Amino acid sequence: MAGSPHLDWKHIPLAHAVADTSAHVLAGYEALGPANLVSMGNPHAVFFVPDADAVAVETLGFALEHDPLFPERANISFAQMLSPDHIRLHVWERGAGRTRACGTAACATAVAAVRTGRSGRDVRVTLPGGDLNISWRQADGHVLMTGPVAYEFSGVLTPAMLAEAA
Repeated sequence: MAGSPHLDWKHIPLAHAVADTSAHVLAGYEALGPANLVSMGNPHAVFFVPDADAVAVETLGFALEHDPLFPERANISFAQMLSPDHIRLHVWERGAGRTRACGTAACATAVAAVRTGRSGRDVRVTLPGGDLNISWRQADGHVLMTGPVAYEFSGVLTPAMLAEAA
């Protein structure tokens, strides 16, 4: 994956201007601390927490996805810094729920870690589905993601199944 993050509130997009997209406290969620708001082509809110495994991802993720600040809803990430070059991450993906892996969330989290001085531009992000290596290049601002690929599923959609879904 290569692309540049969008950090301006209009391009994330947010419902209204915020003073600092790298540290915005959402009303009602002050206990989580500030969110780092980033778009990697889709909106993300990244929260740095002491223990990502202890977060109620389903409850908080669903509620935050639908916060009025996010007119297109948002992916919600709970990130724990294990070291300056290693992050543990749990993700609530908008419209899908808790997910084992999300490449754009890993990229947004790496950007958020750099923006807040938690890491350098090269980090390993550990998700329940495995590790990704993320690099936010200073030269051109692109975020690069590398990691393993695995065949997960095969199936066939019949015309009848598609008709039922419509």
